Amino acid sequence: MQIPFNMKEPIRILCTRPLDNQLIEMASDKGILIETSSFIETTPTITPEISEYIARAASSRCDVVITSMNAAEAVISELQKDLSVPPWHIYTMGGTTKDILQHYWSELADLVVADNAATLADKIIDENPIEVVFFCGNIRRDELPDKLKSAFIKVEEIKVYDTVMTSKKVDGTYHGILFFSPSAVESFFSANSIAEQTILFAIGNTTAATIREYCKNEVITADQPGKEHLVERTIGYFNALNN
Repeated sequence: MQIPFNMKEPIRILCTRPLDNQLIEMASDKGILIETSSFIETTPTITPEISEYIARAASSRCDVVITSMNAAEAVISELQKDLSVPPWHIYTMGGTTKDILQHYWSELADLVVADNAATLADKIIDENPIEVVFFCGNIRRDELPDKLKSAFIKVEEIKVYDTVMTSKKVDGTYHGILFFSPSAVESFFSANSIAEQTILFAIGNTTAATIREYCKNEVITADQPGKEHLVERTIGYFNALNN
């Protein structure tokens, strides 16, 4: 295990997305100082045509794929206009996205969850729907839709939000950096380089693979999706070094 910098110094972590104060305080209690700075921005892009599409779909039992919290929030915002809770069969990721969906659909039984896109695609293929509606952003990975199409499952992609990179130069050196999406990785490295000792933490395998395209630093991937798990993994890593 590589020991980054002088471990007698306060441990400084950069998180490339906002975090709940509770998570920042939890890390602080363990001697880990987390700074947050967003490297992407997301905005809903619901056109009148997409709004009408969602309204029509809400009245039927669709097979729906929602793999990001931004897509979940954009779709739910539309459904709330008519106080609609449609009878959808939903395929999703664990962590925050699942939590958002479960909160809106309450005790939704028709929810299939996986920890990554490849596993989710396999679960969809096992159930073999004729067609799925994939609510996504303007920057989405090809793995899931390509795998479904190769299994002759029709994928109707509906773009409900845009991701914009907000690159910026960061000052100072960090013991660790947390990444939650490939887009954030690309945005960060477009303006920054890092020390060889900095440990990089990834929310999933796709994000980890993108990090490795930019550097040879050690990359640690969360065991489960969700920002809480990645923060806990970071705390556990540095606590182990200090013990």
